[in-house]
Amino acid sequence: MATTTAEALATDLAYALDPAQLMAACGWAPDPWQAQMLRAQAPRTLLVASRQAGKSVTTACVALHTALYQPGSLILLLSPSLRQSQELFKKVQDAYRRLGQPTPLQAESALRLETTGGSRIISLPGTEPTVRGYSGVDLLVIDEAARVLDELYYSVRPMLAVSHGRLLALSTPWGKRGFFYHEWTAGQDWQRIRIPAPACPRIPASFLEEERRSLPPLFFASEYLCEFVDTIDQVFRTEDVLGAVSADVLPLAFAR
Repeated sequence: MATTTAEALATDLAYALDPAQLMAACGWAPDPWQAQMLRAQAPRTLLVASRQAGKSVTTACVALHTALYQPGSLILLLSPSLRQSQELFKKVQDAYRRLGQPTPLQAESALRLETTGGSRIISLPGTEPTVRGYSGVDLLVIDEAARVLDELYYSVRPMLAVSHGRLLALSTPWGKRGFFYHEWTAGQDWQRIRIPAPACPRIPASFLEEERRSLPPLFFASEYLCEFVDTIDQVFRTEDVLGAVSADVLPLAFAR
């Protein structure tokens, strides 16, 4: 039966008010944490999630929802490499097509999607000189954030100063280092979401047990349990280094 104009408008309104319904309409039934993240609209979000937990498709739906229902918005997808950014961008394109191409496009390429409403979704590599020309960003997504250089993170934050845009950083952990670890452990004003593999219904317990037996413990803890652990090539444990430092002892250069 053909959809009436009234039904189409009602559906569009439902998607606008509830991004989780938009994700479901794409054929991706959201897990509770995905629905929470989509509906929260938090200005700053850190997502620490296991491999294959569904963080990329969730983020793609956040980006598409922003483009559709904030006309004229600028959405940047940033990753350590252009290839990784393109993979996330492809999920945005997939979501757009699964949704039935709800609005005409002004332009589309392998790196860019622009709606007739003036919204732009742009895929960028994680190199500081290539991103400095952008301003007025409404949504800044940093994918594989644990592997993004601190210098790049510090250079893109000012893009949100005037627009008051959202910042979404997602990753599996990669050691006790870098801005992502610092923000997760000590940063302020962040919505924090942590999804280890056992909390994801699509990852069988039998597979996780096989991975636990096959992988080194530090790899398994990082990739599947979302733990910030020491790196394998680290000579000293982080807690040993911190335990050797005392604020009561002057550095030799200042000692008399």
